[in-house]
Amino acid sequence: MEFEDIRYEIDGPAAVVTIDRPERYNAFRGRTVDELIKAFRLAWADKHVQAVILTGTGEKAFCTGGDVKQRAETGDYGPTESGMFEIGNLHKLIRDIPKPVIAAVNGVAVGGGHVLHVLCDVTIASETARFGQAGPRVGSFDAGFGSAYLARVVGEKKAREIWFFCRQYDAAEAERMGLVNAVVPPGELLKTAKAWAGEAAEKSPTALRFLKQSFNADTDHQAGLSNLAMSALDLFTASPEGLEGAQAFAEKRKPDFVSHVNWH
Repeated sequence: MEFEDIRYEIDGPAAVVTIDRPERYNAFRGRTVDELIKAFRLAWADKHVQAVILTGTGEKAFCTGGDVKQRAETGDYGPTESGMFEIGNLHKLIRDIPKPVIAAVNGVAVGGGHVLHVLCDVTIASETARFGQAGPRVGSFDAGFGSAYLARVVGEKKAREIWFFCRQYDAAEAERMGLVNAVVPPGELLKTAKAWAGEAAEKSPTALRFLKQSFNADTDHQAGLSNLAMSALDLFTASPEGLEGAQAFAEKRKPDFVSHVNWH
């Protein structure tokens, strides 16, 4: 299967899925999400794949979320196979695939890219990685898994800090708050992720499947919140306030959200 926005490779027991849009800091458009869904389904169906590694091209960015420049240009994230932006289905697939998903964060993981790594089962970070949210800064949000599940990972207070203030955190601080499992030198990142995948491959795949489903069961109710959030986001991104964030980002200026707010 040919891909344009990602790379899909098999390395021993691991499927390595790499977001390959370095010119956009590995931000995803509609096509990227479609291809990621295909890649995860391939990994699910392949009996030889025991774990999936999700990473980004280069050393600057793991993923910076939705392509805000694309949104500023066209008002959406570009054409897709179904005609819909399938990011909610990608989130569900990362959770549902009955194999461990390892995020190998090679650089900046912000916005929707931050949500992707949070949804992975474990995260290994390069010492140069940085984490944070950008949604409220560019007229976007994830009020589903990206916030509710994040609060389960780092606690309510820290999750609110991450979303309300859009700060960035280095890998060491991310490890201290429980956001990542391990921090390694940049040159060791993929090697370490593959070693972890190898360790998982030595375990009973049926046991790992049931364990993952058990962990997910505790937070599956958040899928309903995620559906609501995605519907709300569709409306919000087309609103004057949402469009202002994308346009300000593209024009490299400070957004004027206040004049667009309707408090009623």
